[in-house]
Amino acid sequence: MTRWLYSLLIWLAQPLLLCKLRRRGVQEPGYLDAIDERFGRYLAPVPLLDRPTVWLHAVSLGETRAAAVLVAALRTQLPGMRLLLTHGTATGRAEGARLLQAGDLQFWQPWDSVGAVQRFLSHCRPDIGILMETEIWPNLVRACQQARVPLVLANARLSDKSLRQALRLAWLARPAYAGLAAVWAQTPADAARLTQLGAPVRGVLGNLKFDAAPDARQLECGQTWRAGLAKPVVLLASSRDGEELALLQHLKAFWPLALAGHALTAIDSIANQVHWLIVPRHPQRFDSVAMLIEAQGFAVSRRSSWGVTGPASASDATLPAQTPATSALPRSVPACLPAIWLGDSLGEMALYYALADVALLGGSFAPLGGQNLIEAAACGCPVVMGPHTFNFAEAADQAQATGAALRVPDLPQAVTSACQLAADGPALRGRRQACHQFAQAHRGAAMRQAQAITQVLATSCTSGRTP
Repeated sequence: MTRWLYSLLIWLAQPLLLCKLRRRGVQEPGYLDAIDERFGRYLAPVPLLDRPTVWLHAVSLGETRAAAVLVAALRTQLPGMRLLLTHGTATGRAEGARLLQAGDLQFWQPWDSVGAVQRFLSHCRPDIGILMETEIWPNLVRACQQARVPLVLANARLSDKSLRQALRLAWLARPAYAGLAAVWAQTPADAARLTQLGAPVRGVLGNLKFDAAPDARQLECGQTWRAGLAKPVVLLASSRDGEELALLQHLKAFWPLALAGHALTAIDSIANQVHWLIVPRHPQRFDSVAMLIEAQGFAVSRRSSWGVTGPASASDATLPAQTPATSALPRSVPACLPAIWLGDSLGEMALYYALADVALLGGSFAPLGGQNLIEAAACGCPVVMGPHTFNFAEAADQAQATGAALRVPDLPQAVTSACQLAADGPALRGRRQACHQFAQAHRGAAMRQAQAITQVLATSCTSGRTP
């Protein structure tokens, strides 16, 4: 009865989904592609094969990047498999296209209505379904049970906050988690929380993100650009709404004092001795963050304008003649604050981490759970993180324990700590070494999970195909 009510609400919400997609499509045109797929309607039939179709759902960019190493491991375990990728975001879909080989398929995730998921399964006929990390949809799970498609949750994580939310909807969440064929958790704490919801946890196999190798060309490019700079670079990585403004206001508060001649080393290092680079988490915010930087009185230099030469000349960027921020400065202070660099490109985090000396972890200075710090460590970039890292709690604690990251109570302290570390050569070298050691120590999850998935597929009776 309760799932019937959920299904009714999902069906009634379909017009709202269409409105949301059209709004998102204004900033990200990819959301307007193949909208019918989201409702289980497709243009062409999927040919039958005598090899397994492995369906992997990675909702967004982060999950898709983590899935890349799992896909590579699965191809070694299941030579000739057909990969079926589904996504929920335009950035995830664009990233997923890089993983496709001849004969593979890629669609939008079906909306969780009874009709849409049934049409999806009938059209694609997967032999196994793999959900990445957190994506559980009640009707999708139920439809897979009815179609005898084993549905597993790989690289699974569940924070305390998400557990509390799920328990408030236990009537819906428990059957969904219990309906999975297998769950492999990232950490023992994740496994314990998932078990509370009735999930069939089959093991703790680690985090796939440790197996992702940074792009070597991006690392080389970023390091080359950094070598040409006289001042260190501090990066606000994968920033979320509100964090950019907090950083800019904090920097702006120091700048008039430094320009007015105050002989304060701390102020000078914060305001004048560091290049500041901001890379927003979501690409649809690139333009709004650029406008925010200028509204706060800073010049802005965008990655999209650097070309192959890098940001070396970005410090020469200047503001328009007058802004409210600069007009409020004392007359003795030049009406031009330094340039803030804006990383307005997709798929170049390795370049940004290689360019930076230290990174501030986006999403950790507000109660948002923090972003992935493993990629920063793999690139040898130490991280300063705030108090909110519940999305990657164990990785954050391990990084802090090994010296790859340090935790501070708030953003102002993060700015001070980052500037101090960037100016301390021996300490910075030690932190970079700790980053590499931390990243290397936890590898191997991709092959372990691929082997576990292959075993589930081999023992399933969903079709007459043999893996």
